[in-house]
Amino acid sequence: MSIIAQHGEIFIILACLFGFFMAWGVGANDVANAMGTSVGSKAITIKQAIIIAVIFEFLGAWLAGGEVTATIRGGIVDPDLLAADPQFLVYGMLSALLAAGIWLLIASARGWPVSTTHSIVGAIVGFGAVGLGMEAVAWNRVGTIASSWVVSPLLAGTIAFGLFKTVQYLIFEARDPFAAAKRYVPMYVFLVGFIVAMVTLTKGLTHVGLNFTFGQSFLLSILIGLAIMGLGIILERRVDYQKSAGDSFGYGGVERVFGVLMLFTACAMAFAHGSNDVANAVGPLAAVISVVRSDGVIDSAALVPWWVLVLGGGGIVFGLVTYGHRVIATVGTGITELTPSRGFAATLAAATTVVLASGTGLPISTTHTLVGAVLGVGLARGMAALNLRVIGTIVMSWLITLPAGAGLAILFFFTFKGMFG
Repeated sequence: MSIIAQHGEIFIILACLFGFFMAWGVGANDVANAMGTSVGSKAITIKQAIIIAVIFEFLGAWLAGGEVTATIRGGIVDPDLLAADPQFLVYGMLSALLAAGIWLLIASARGWPVSTTHSIVGAIVGFGAVGLGMEAVAWNRVGTIASSWVVSPLLAGTIAFGLFKTVQYLIFEARDPFAAAKRYVPMYVFLVGFIVAMVTLTKGLTHVGLNFTFGQSFLLSILIGLAIMGLGIILERRVDYQKSAGDSFGYGGVERVFGVLMLFTACAMAFAHGSNDVANAVGPLAAVISVVRSDGVIDSAALVPWWVLVLGGGGIVFGLVTYGHRVIATVGTGITELTPSRGFAATLAAATTVVLASGTGLPISTTHTLVGAVLGVGLARGMAALNLRVIGTIVMSWLITLPAGAGLAILFFFTFKGMFG
C-alpha cells in the first residue's frame, strides 16, 4: 500500500503518457480499418478521410467508449487476487500499455494492419499469467474475447455478403441501374444512421448523464436515421447521370451515387471504431487512476473520468494524422479491388458489427471485422477477386501480435517491479 502512496503521482503521469502512446498506435494502425475502404474505393481522398476520422473517431471515443473500457480494465485479470498487492496491477497495466504501443509502432512502420485489441489483451494476459500466476487471469473471460475474434469476422463477412447481394439484385441487375440507385440508396443511408444512433443511445451515453429507455432510444434513432436520409437525398440529387463510352450498363453513375453513400458509412465506421477501440488505450489507464486514487483499493466497476476518454480520443486522432496513411494503403487497395458499392457493403457491415459489440461490452478486433467484411464482399464476386498473398501476410501479422504483446509486457512488468519494489 505504501508503494501506491509513495509513487502515486508518478504512476498516473506514466499511465497518461503510455495511454496516449497506445492511443497514438490505435490511430496510426487501426483507423485504417475505418477509412481504408472509403479511400481504396476512391469515394473520398486521404485528406477527406483524415478530417472525417478526426471528428467521428473523437466523438465515438468520448460518447460511446465507456462500455468496452470496463471489460478491458477489470474483466481480464481477476482483481480479487490482487487485493493484497495492488501495485502489481499498476505495474501490469503500465506494462501492457507500453508493450502494445511499441508493437503498434513497429507494425505501423511496416504497413501491417494488426489488431490493437490483440495487442492489449495479449499484453494483459502475458503480465497476468507470468507476473502474478496463471490463476490471476480470468480465462473464461479471455475465452469469450478470443471467440469474438472468430465470430466478428464471420458475422461481418456474412452481413457484407448479404448487403452486397441486395445491392446487386436491387440496383445492378435492374433495367435502369442509375434510377434504381437513386430509389434505393436513401434506404441504405437510413440504415447507417439508425444502427449507429440506436447502439449509441442504448449503451453509450450513461457516463455523460443521458439515460434513455429502449423505446425512447428506438424512436430517437428512427428520427436521426430519417434526418440523415434527408441529407443523403439532398446530396444524391447533385449526382448527374453521365454515361461514358465504355460504360454500356450505366454502372458509372451508380458508383457515383454510392460515392455519396460512402461519406455516411465512413462517418459511421469512424464513430464505431472510436467507441470500441478507445478502450484499448484508456482501459488500463483508467485502472491505474482508479487504484491510485483509492489508495490501493481495486474496484473494477470504477467510473472512467471524462478526461481519460478525451485523452484517448486525442491520441487516436494524432496517430491517424501523423502515421495513418501507411496502413490505409494496405487495407484500401491490397485485399480486393474496391468500388464505392463494394466499399459501402463492407464498411456498413463492419460498422454494424463493431457498434453492436461496443454496445454489449465485447472488445472485438476492428481489424478482423473489417477484413472479414471485405472478404465477404470479395467472395460475393468469386475467389478470383481476392488477393490471397496479401490476406496471408495480414493473417501472419495477426498471429505474431498476441505473443509479441505478451512477451514485451512480461519484460516491462519485471522492469517496473524492479524499479519501484
